[in-house]
Formats: sequence, structure tokens, C-alpha cells
Amino acid sequence: MENENEMMDTVILTDEDGNEIEFEIIGQCEKNGQQYFAMIPADESEQSDDVLEYVILKIAEEDGEEVLVTVDDDDELDDIADYFDDLFSQELDYDN
Repeated sequence: MENENEMMDTVILTDEDGNEIEFEIIGQCEKNGQQYFAMIPADESEQSDDVLEYVILKIAEEDGEEVLVTVDDDDELDDIADYFDDLFSQELDYDN
């Protein structure tokens, strides 16, 4: 994967307390007409842990604007998490 670092996008999200946190998008997919993103806090992207912990957000429309929201449905979240887990495990295999 050439230029993998150049492909990484970052977004700044505001939590419920009004704090801004920069996230790095490490994966995205579209499933059943819905767009999903796997993200890690940007300050954790330099850490090299064996276990990758990430959050999954999806695009939703609120007040006529597209926003990123959490996935509240457990079945939907499990399905998308399985997809990203498979994707990331394949990427790790290619790096070896």
C-alpha cells in the first residue's frame, strides 16, 4: 500500500462535554446504503499496540446536515465491527 499515510484523513469531533478531539480515520465502508467509519484518537495513532481499539461512527442526517453519530443498534454495530476486524487483520497479515 503505497502512500498509506497520505491517505489517512483526520476529523475533529466535539464530545457531549464540548471538548474537541482529533480522530484519524483508519477505515471506512458502505453497507446497506449506510457509510461507516473506524476511527482512533489522533494522539493514539503513533502507539504500536498489538490490539487496535477504535470507535465506529456512521453518517446520519440531522437538521438537514450530515453528521457522524454512534451506532446504537447492537446487531448493526456487531456486523460492522466484524467487517472492520476482518479488514484490519488482513492488513496486518500483508505487513508481515
